[in-house]
Amino acid sequence: MVSRVDLTPAAAELIRSLRGTHGPLMFHQSGGCCDGSAPMCYPAGEFRTGSSDVLLASLSIEGVAEPVTFWMSASQFALWRHTHLTVDVVPGRGSGFSLEAPEGVRFLIRSRVFTDEERAALP
Repeated sequence: MVSRVDLTPAAAELIRSLRGTHGPLMFHQSGGCCDGSAPMCYPAGEFRTGSSDVLLASLSIEGVAEPVTFWMSASQFALWRHTHLTVDVVPGRGSGFSLEAPEGVRFLIRSRVFTDEERAALP
């Protein structure tokens, strides 16, 4: 099974910490500019998703009781549907409402184009 979204070990560790503080979590990747194009982490259900959003993954993370969903705006997905996304964490503070902002780090997306084999195996 090919995943559209993965996490670096550093991102998984930060998610475990945020889960301990804030409870169940979710991500939303918007199509905005600047920090609006960064993955935003919210308490699950805090960001309302709807028909203009696509669920890309339900991430299972060791030490987190429930999956962490990863959503993207449909307009952004139309542009990124051919890419594999990796959620990473880097030093610095974004200017959004993402839960990691007070920690002095920010989530970041690293992407690469799917191989032909991966693209063929996508659901």
